Amino acid sequence: MRRITMLLLVGLVILVGCGGGRTVKRIETTEVTDLSGEWNDTDSRLVAEKMVSDMLSRIWLTNFLKEEGKNPTVIVGTIRNMSTEHVNMEIFTKDIERELINSGQVQFVASKEEREEIREEREDQQVFASLETAKRLGQEYGADFVLIGTFKSVEDVLEGKKAILYSVDLELIDVEQNLKVWIGNKKIKKLIEQAGYKW
Repeated sequence: MRRITMLLLVGLVILVGCGGGRTVKRIETTEVTDLSGEWNDTDSRLVAEKMVSDMLSRIWLTNFLKEEGKNPTVIVGTIRNMSTEHVNMEIFTKDIERELINSGQVQFVASKEEREEIREEREDQQVFASLETAKRLGQEYGADFVLIGTFKSVEDVLEGKKAILYSVDLELIDVEQNLKVWIGNKKIKKLIEQAGYKW
């Protein structure tokens, strides 16, 4: 009996010791948490900041301000994910939009999906809102420039090591003339090592 009790106690200690358990703590949203080595929120934010900063420091903006006497109106078009990973491109697009708008150097047009929703609201107002408060049709700003691009990745793997190169290419295009006025590229390279693991 004593032996059985002792075995049960030892088993219980082992179970409790091996149980692990999960801990969760809140951290700052700006803190780097590169757990998997794959593209993450920090990469998205840093690339957006760098690329928008580069874009707004180039001659196209000075030329536009000289010729038109106003800030350009920009829209972010499609940024295609051509990488080996599933990446939520909407997060990256929003990071770019935020940087552009907060720069104060450009005006920003709502996305295609957002414009459709707002147009429905405006049309609804023509029927149901008072004449004094209904917003007029045909008053939208047209974009002067559209920003498009691609997101790509290349992996190099050997035993317990994997190198990943992320390459983001963006192009700013004059909507009226189809002229490319700025091309930017930002690369991030990561080396992931995991002993005893084959990718």
